[in-house]
Amino acid sequence: MSEENYIGKISHYFSKIGVMIVELSDVLKTGESIRIVGGEETDFIQKVKSMEIDHDKCEKAKTGDSVGIKAEEKVREGYKVYRA
Repeated sequence: MSEENYIGKISHYFSKIGVMIVELSDVLKTGESIRIVGGEETDFIQKVKSMEIDHDKCEKAKTGDSVGIKAEEKVREGYKVYRA
C-alpha cells in the first residue's frame, strides 16, 4: 500500500468494547473505507460506520484529531491506517 494513502496510526485499543483510537494525519469521513495493517497477520479493510471525538459523534475528522472507531477485528497500538 502506498504511503500517500496513509491517514494515521492506532494509538490505543479498548479490547472490551472493540474500539480503536486513531491519531489522524489526514481528513477522514464516516462512510469511507479504511485499511488497517500491522503485525504479521493483520491486514483488513472496513467501513467507518461511525466515529467519535471525546465521546461526541462526528461525521468528519481532521488532521491531528484522535478519533474512536469500532474495530471489526482485533488491532494493536502502532498499527497503520490507510484510506482503502
